[in-house]
Amino acid sequence: MNKEEVTRNFSSFFTLHNISRVLSTVFLAFLLWLFVKSEDEYIISSDIPLDIRNLPENFILSEEVPKNAKVQIKGQGRSLFKAFLLKRFFPEFKLVLDIERISEEYNFVLNEYFDRYPQKVVIPSSFDISFIEVIDPLSIHISLDQYKEKQVSVKSNISVIPKLGYTLVGRPVLKPEYVKITGATNLVKNINYAFIGPDSILEADKDVSILVDLNVPPEKVFEYDNKSIVFEQGVQLISERIISEIPVKILNPNSQLRIFASPQTVSLTVIGGEKFISKLEPGEIEVSVDFNNWNKDKQFYEVRVKTPKDVIEWMDLSPMNIELLVTQKNN
Repeated sequence: MNKEEVTRNFSSFFTLHNISRVLSTVFLAFLLWLFVKSEDEYIISSDIPLDIRNLPENFILSEEVPKNAKVQIKGQGRSLFKAFLLKRFFPEFKLVLDIERISEEYNFVLNEYFDRYPQKVVIPSSFDISFIEVIDPLSIHISLDQYKEKQVSVKSNISVIPKLGYTLVGRPVLKPEYVKITGATNLVKNINYAFIGPDSILEADKDVSILVDLNVPPEKVFEYDNKSIVFEQGVQLISERIISEIPVKILNPNSQLRIFASPQTVSLTVIGGEKFISKLEPGEIEVSVDFNNWNKDKQFYEVRVKTPKDVIEWMDLSPMNIELLVTQKNN
């Protein structure tokens, strides 16, 4: 085995996975050693949940607070081993901060607080261990603000790219279109939209319907009444269709004159989503002539064509020019 192979094997051994396994093995060995020497008393550090209680009515936390505190606990090896294994199954194993009497802001120095109120350190008696002190954090800042509800619209940052030969039809549909947020007034008042995405759906060749989670900043202390949004986007095969009998409109007519378009209807070819254009009615296409451009010495006029948004293109207008017939109205 050459030097390069030795180096490579050595490096592969010290991968994150192997390091994690080694550390886990060492830690379990340490716990087993504690169990064997269970009659001896030890002091260890452990994470314990923080429970914020008695929030004043109509108030809410305006700043994130830690969910756990690192504490030192004392007990015999057997008791500490039992507590380590079972603490997650005991919701009453926690530190309680009672904020009922604070107004808007207060700084809890944790060790002073639990020295004054030892009953706020809740440890099941069956664990037979005792609390010594909090290691981290040493203090917690509590900031309160008035509770506020607000409805905001949902906006999408999702892009749908259709497959070659397909097109998007219609605007994206979001369900629901609005969500209600609740939280501290100073945070909620500045929020006007909720967002989904960014994301991209590529090579789409059929209608898209997906469930997407809102972008909820983890550090913000507010809640949404609905965190999942349905995103829908129509996708159709591109096709073309001839549409006839499209009426010609006269814009800006003179009330003193009789004005007729000849012919009164035209036809053209539209290109767009297959299902969309199959349902397109002649009246949904606007073909017009502006009478402001009329001149008694001019016979034929170009028309303006305005199609619905989802028509990709129109072509083959027939006829391309319209004659305006103008006569005086009889009094």
